[in-house]
Amino acid sequence: MRAIRVHALGAAEVLRPGDVPLPEPQEGEARVRVEAAGVNFIEVYQRLGLYKMPVPFTPGGECAGTVAAVGPGVSSVVPGDRVATVNASGSYAEEAIVKADRLVPLPAGVTARQGAAAMLQGMTAHYLATSTYPLQPGDTCLVHAAAGGVGLLLCQLAKKRGARVVGTASTPEKRALAKAAGADLVVDYTKEDFVAAAREFTGGRGVSVVYDSVGKSTFEKGLDALAPRGMMALFGQSSGPAGPLDPQVLNQKGSLFLTRPTIFHYVASHAELLARAGDVLSWVKDGSLKLRMEHDFPLAKAADAHRALEGRKTTGKVLLIP
Repeated sequence: MRAIRVHALGAAEVLRPGDVPLPEPQEGEARVRVEAAGVNFIEVYQRLGLYKMPVPFTPGGECAGTVAAVGPGVSSVVPGDRVATVNASGSYAEEAIVKADRLVPLPAGVTARQGAAAMLQGMTAHYLATSTYPLQPGDTCLVHAAAGGVGLLLCQLAKKRGARVVGTASTPEKRALAKAAGADLVVDYTKEDFVAAAREFTGGRGVSVVYDSVGKSTFEKGLDALAPRGMMALFGQSSGPAGPLDPQVLNQKGSLFLTRPTIFHYVASHAELLARAGDVLSWVKDGSLKLRMEHDFPLAKAADAHRALEGRKTTGKVLLIP
């Protein structure tokens, strides 16, 4: 089968298509025929070596498609089932191995493209808004990269929970998308002081929580946007890793909370995975959570997909189509 392989760490051109043997599912596993694979910053970090992976490897954990075969001991899925996952072993491929208990059924009426677009970013927005800092009516949140894949979904979920949203985005087109997703105020953080804007919007108090996927270029300033006892939820580093922080700073700035969450700790159990994915996919199905999917690349063009993502030339979800 065809797959994208990384034989050496580096820039996007290390993502090269090639032929690999068709994998056979072992005990507790299923093989999924990939119809759409999600492209996410975690794969960029792996490709660069920021997150360690044994080389060579096939990137990708998120995909949706059809179960092609199951290994011994699997009864939760059967060949022909439509499924999605964020735990595939190499989803940048025509077929991928997944532990059966990490598969989520795709509801009727939800396409494979929607499933691949909704799983990681949708469940990330879900855990941030409902668990990391459970937004309540009256809260105000600051969402960086508000027109990105997670950002657009997080704006929608924040509004669904009755919160107000201050977003940041770098272009007029991106700011319009964030406003359409529910942001009450959108700031061009390349030209405007987002801290001053957030404090003015909240009457000087500051926001309840900052959801930051950008990292290096926004993290330190973001602490100044928080209200006393507010939370910084740093869940990404698209501009590079945030610098070191003396914990005493959190005291000085208002007894702040700082967390560096990852989705895999929020879907650790099968029950929690099904609950989060079930919420997200049901909202996609009924139209109350709108996905933006305007960036499809053929599997062989994975390098172009990474360049577009890293160059911040995309809004919403980037997909690979085998």
